[in-house]
Amino acid sequence: MKLLRYYEGGEIRPGMLDAGGQIRSLAGEVADITGAVLGDEALARLAALDPESLPPVEGAPRLAPCVGGVGKFMCIGLNYSDHAEEAGMALPEHPILFMKATSALAGPDDDIVIPRGAQAVDWEVELGVVIGKPAKYVSEAEALDYVAGYCVVDDVSERDYQTKLSGQWTKGKSCDSFGPIGPWLVTRDEVADPQALELSLDVNGQRMQAGSTATMVFSVAQIISHLSQMMTLHPGDVIATGTPPGVGMGIKPQPVYLKPGDRVRAEIAGLGVQTQAVRADD
Repeated sequence: MKLLRYYEGGEIRPGMLDAGGQIRSLAGEVADITGAVLGDEALARLAALDPESLPPVEGAPRLAPCVGGVGKFMCIGLNYSDHAEEAGMALPEHPILFMKATSALAGPDDDIVIPRGAQAVDWEVELGVVIGKPAKYVSEAEALDYVAGYCVVDDVSERDYQTKLSGQWTKGKSCDSFGPIGPWLVTRDEVADPQALELSLDVNGQRMQAGSTATMVFSVAQIISHLSQMMTLHPGDVIATGTPPGVGMGIKPQPVYLKPGDRVRAEIAGLGVQTQAVRADD
């Protein structure tokens, strides 16, 4: 099942993608796609609906972030061995956690907005994990039972803000528009193995990133279990699980960063495609 959120006028509406790629309205079934409808029972009720019985949404509406009401936007750093190598950093002993402001959330095709004065805006395609029920002290063996579904994330980053402004990485990760998620939330029953997904990202039609979740240092189950030992993970929380090599910061001999007019395309097999235009802030 592929759940999504789309704009209708100034409002965000819940929807479902049918087998033919047609968006169907879920407005008569749920108020929104948030943590409140991501538990097993609620998802089972939505899965039991006949998509053909739901009203079709005309045209190609702008898509919103695939989950609303996100409480925590958590990110795992240096979680691909080859990315850590290109960054010149040692592999971590435990998952590196940083937070991304929820105000950075954006739709999958919304513009990436370069903040005033920023010179080092980078791309990072990542597997996003959305929690479906409260998780506390969860074992690795049961961790995936707490997943509602998966989505594409572009963990957009301003590297100078991240590394030169003192403090934590959060500064370079939380600018407005730096957290596009979607296009849809693919429920966990449609993802046989989250450690067997191909990721890619292109800039202006040139392949920059290509990798597989099979090369993660810490698996999705390990990440969820680890985080749940320290905090309760709540329905609707999003975890971005790290990026494969090929980010702009790692290009030799000179890093390459996004500039106004660039176009970014991020894809994870089975989870959909994001496309963003890059522009300067007004």
